[in-house]
Amino acid sequence: MVIKVFLASSSGSTAIKKKQQDVVGFLEALKVEYTPLDIACNEDNRMWMRENVPSEKKPSNGIPLPPQIFNEEGYCGDYETFFNAKEDNLVYSFLGLDPPPGSKEALQAEKSAVKENGTHVEETSTEENLDKSRSEEVPVEERNGKAHREGEEQDTIEEVEGEATEDRAVGLEEALAEGEEEEAVEETEDAEARAGEYEEEEEADEDKEDE
Repeated sequence: MVIKVFLASSSGSTAIKKKQQDVVGFLEALKVEYTPLDIACNEDNRMWMRENVPSEKKPSNGIPLPPQIFNEEGYCGDYETFFNAKEDNLVYSFLGLDPPPGSKEALQAEKSAVKENGTHVEETSTEENLDKSRSEEVPVEERNGKAHREGEEQDTIEEVEGEATEDRAVGLEEALAEGEEEEAVEETEDAEARAGEYEEEEEADEDKEDE
């Protein structure tokens, strides 16, 4: 990948010169290889830069000013976006390059990755623990509920059987009582009948004696 920096070597603007020096000096300090392309002395460079800067990045007059930075054919940004990336230690990301090991940007990326991975692992572990606890608790509740229902059913059966036994005992007692009453009535009727017959016999004997 080749970093291209479009510059104006003969610019009369002090601000533009300062921005160009800032970009080039920072890239050299980072030992990032780049290719300076002068738009003041090369019409092709100026036309290519104007055509490849995105329209939303162009000023109101449609003419972008140097410095403009590209990675091969891909647009990276102008001085303002470069400055913001430098302040955030994201110059390599801005340029589309991998940060070298040990650099501030690489360490920052590692910390972010560890934080994201750690949070992801923690969330995953929490979800797994919740799923495991649910899988362990549900069968126990089902077993307890089943045992509770079976106990209630057994109690109900015993109550029904007990009530049926009591009903049979009461029915038997009532039947016995009714039978005893009937026997007592029959005996009473027999006794009365016998007494009546005896009285009739005595009256008959008395009549015979009178005759």
